[in-house]
Amino acid sequence: AFLDLTGPSEVEGIWKGSITLPCAYVPEKDFVQQTLKWTVVHDQSSGTVFRRDSSGDHVLLSKYRDRVSVLKDAPGNVSLHILNLEVSDRGTYTCEVTWRASNNSLIAKDITTKVEVVKVAATKPIIRASEPGLTFPAGARASLTCVANGSPPISYRWFRSVPGGKALLLSSQAELAWDSLQPSDTGKYYCEAENR
Repeated sequence: AFLDLTGPSEVEGIWKGSITLPCAYVPEKDFVQQTLKWTVVHDQSSGTVFRRDSSGDHVLLSKYRDRVSVLKDAPGNVSLHILNLEVSDRGTYTCEVTWRASNNSLIAKDITTKVEVVKVAATKPIIRASEPGLTFPAGARASLTCVANGSPPISYRWFRSVPGGKALLLSSQAELAWDSLQPSDTGKYYCEAENR
């Protein structure tokens, strides 16, 4: 059908991460988008999150200020992007578009998407090396990067095992780098990923 909005009925986002609420239509040459409105219904409140009209883009709920946007110059794509998700962002969001037809009549359509925000524990990290394999020539530059998924922010720590079963803390960055590897750098290294 023409000028139908499409998007999923439910979207799950990760706490402190970002999310896209898809909403799109196929532009028709005789119909000009007049207004786009994204509204939300929360447990306790409701309101207009974002409005685009001839005067520009407006974020009308202060808790979304600087966190929401809709692409410009993307005809038919009116998806809402939300940054730095809070648990309080969960709710039911409605995308409503109004078009003006060539005979000046107005047509409005809307779709609704339910948003859930989840807290996700950091996954077991994986280690990525700057080279395939973990054998390097002496004097080489090398790096190991620790990568995990989950609710940001994720903090990383690198350790090296030392005799006596102890672990020496080397770094609190995701990347462990050497400018010039020495034979004494040979050993067992561990990374740890942690979030809230």
